[in-house]
Parts: sequence; structure tokens; C-alpha cells
Amino acid sequence: MNEGAVNVAIVGTGVIGAGWATHFLAQGFAVTATDPGDGAESRLRKWIDDNWPAAGRLGLAKGASRQNLTFTTDVGTAVRHADFIQESGPERLDVKHTLIATIESAAKADAIIASSSSGLSVSDIQTGARHPERIVLGHPFNPSHIIPLVEVGGGRLTSPENVAKAIAFYTATGKKPIRIDKEVKGHIANRLQVALWQEAISLVQRGVASVEAIDAAIAYGPGLRWALLGPFLNLHASGGPGGVTHVLQHLGPAQREWAKDLGTCPESDEYIESIAKGVEAELTPYDFTEMLRQRDELLIQLLEAKRNLSQIP
Repeated sequence: MNEGAVNVAIVGTGVIGAGWATHFLAQGFAVTATDPGDGAESRLRKWIDDNWPAAGRLGLAKGASRQNLTFTTDVGTAVRHADFIQESGPERLDVKHTLIATIESAAKADAIIASSSSGLSVSDIQTGARHPERIVLGHPFNPSHIIPLVEVGGGRLTSPENVAKAIAFYTATGKKPIRIDKEVKGHIANRLQVALWQEAISLVQRGVASVEAIDAAIAYGPGLRWALLGPFLNLHASGGPGGVTHVLQHLGPAQREWAKDLGTCPESDEYIESIAKGVEAELTPYDFTEMLRQRDELLIQLLEAKRNLSQIP
């Protein structure tokens, strides 16, 4: 696939689809977006306008322009000339199957269809497809126009060649794709998040700490290290000369004991009210919209800094 000549189609322009559209426009591609919602085009264009400065900070490719966006409410028209199709529709298999069928009725036979699904398996998504070999997972992380991670994988009928092409394409656009070697519900990063959320909710419910204290524990503790190195490299760094082997041998027994005491997922939704009240209390002194703006600014600064460090993966 010649990245310089790629036409990209975005199917679904919610927050994730809008982020993808912004990213691909910033990379200099011609982007055709589609969404059936009332006012979808105006919302998308405003979203891109609002986030274009962030895209600029990350770096605009030659020829990058918001004017390269075309919008249509017709899926077939959107995908007809596309080489790469990023599907970001609702997280429902029936909707995905309908979208895939509509896409395949108009798309080129060799166009890759990447789903932004946050938890559905590609094998389930590609059921009934005419060309299942070109359907891949392309799951981003929000805000998808800033965070580099993309989880890429295939289903039972996806060709390894198309998974490799998707990884190469995302890499060429400045993303950090990781390959999922075996399908699992929720993929990788979301499962890691859920493990942390599960214990965080349990700690609040058990009266161990407040929502605010748990947020601070991560944001001012391991979260700072995790933004630079992953969990295994951080473990290795904690082991001194003995590295990860020493840490796991030294702390292994304690870790196994702690693991036995970890919380489980709540059996009902009764916990939601207490967590929501905790979040509201934590946000009382702050403007959340401004908080997110500053978060995005710091994310960009961090990514800029990491680019200049040759020994940070």
C-alpha cells in the first residue's frame, strides 16, 4: 500500500471517529467521513476545528488540510474509492454486521476494513462478510488524535498479510500499533484498565480510601512511571542489578498473597452512585473542560519529550 496515495474513509463520526478523521487529515490524506446522525457533519467539522491546534503541535504532514475532508451520509459513497476504511460505529454486533455488508457492497475488494471496536472480536465482526480476509482490528485509545496506541489483530478468517499491512499503515501515520496474537475479549489495554478499575472500585466500596485518594495514588505514583515504561520494564527497573528476576523472586510470595485479597467485579450497579459522588466531590474545585484541555496539552508535551529520547521504547 502506497501511503502517499491512500484515500481514507471514516465510518461513524462520534468521538473516536472524529479523532481518527483529525489524525488522518493531519497526515495529509484525503478523508471521506460518513454518519447518519442529524447534525453529524457540523459536529464533526467543529470537533476537527477545535482539535486542529493539537494536531498541529504533533506535526502536520505535507499537504495536511481540513479542506481535505468530504462528508456524506451515504456509506457506499464514502467508501467507494477508499484504500483504508476505519469503521467506528456503535459497539453492537448487529450494527457492525450491517455496516460491513454496506461497506462491502461498494468498497474495493482489496480495501482494508479496520474496526475501532473496543471489545468485540474480529472473528465475530467478520461473520458473513464477503471478504473477511481484509477485516482487521484497529482499536485506538481516546483521545485518538493524540494517543499513539492502536491495537491491531485479525480474526479466524483475516489474512496475516492484511494484519501486517494495517500495522505498517498505522506506523507510517505516526501511530504505535501493537499486534494482538490471540483474540481475547476487550483486547489488551482495556483488560489492563479493567483490572485496575476493578480493584479501585473495590477499595472504595471496602472503605479503604476515597475516590480522590485512589486517583492521586495512580496519578502521582505508578501512573507517572507507566507513562514512560510499561509494567514489565518498570518491574525490571525496580530490581536493581537482579532486574525483574530478583523482583519476582523477592516479592512473588507477597504478590500472591495480595492477589488473593483483590476485589472482584461488583455483582450489580449499586456501586455506581457512590463512585459518581466521589468523582463529583473530587472535581468540585476544578473546571473539568479546562482540566481535559490541560490534560491534552500535557499529553502532547510528554509525547514531544519522548520523541527526543532514544532509549525510551
